[in-house]
Amino acid sequence: MKISEVSKIYDIPVDTLRYYEKEGLIPTVNRSQSGRRDYTQEDCNWVEFIKCMRSAGVQIDALAQYVKLFVQGDDTIEQRKNILVEQRKKLEEKIKEQRKTLALLKAKIENYESVVLDAEKNLK
Repeated sequence: MKISEVSKIYDIPVDTLRYYEKEGLIPTVNRSQSGRRDYTQEDCNWVEFIKCMRSAGVQIDALAQYVKLFVQGDDTIEQRKNILVEQRKKLEEKIKEQRKTLALLKAKIENYESVVLDAEKNLK
């Protein structure tokens, strides 16, 4: 599959896909005889994984380390698991902070709504 097709399927710019490959986030992508990238289903699985992890805020360096260890084989399973556990902790903390922000926003909105209701009562 051409890089442009992968870009459309996963809604990731072509330049970003090239960057991910350059940074080691996608193991070696196959090339056609003319040298063009020819994404396999396995490559697309990596793209999907990376997209998911990036949207969760996982840093490029952590993903690159994970992929590097994955390529090294089963001797690195524990190290890979540790990376994922650490990233989960970071994500959980981020979610906790976002919940606090959401609660603050709800309270602020309720405050504004009560002000509007009071102002409307005065119009009667």
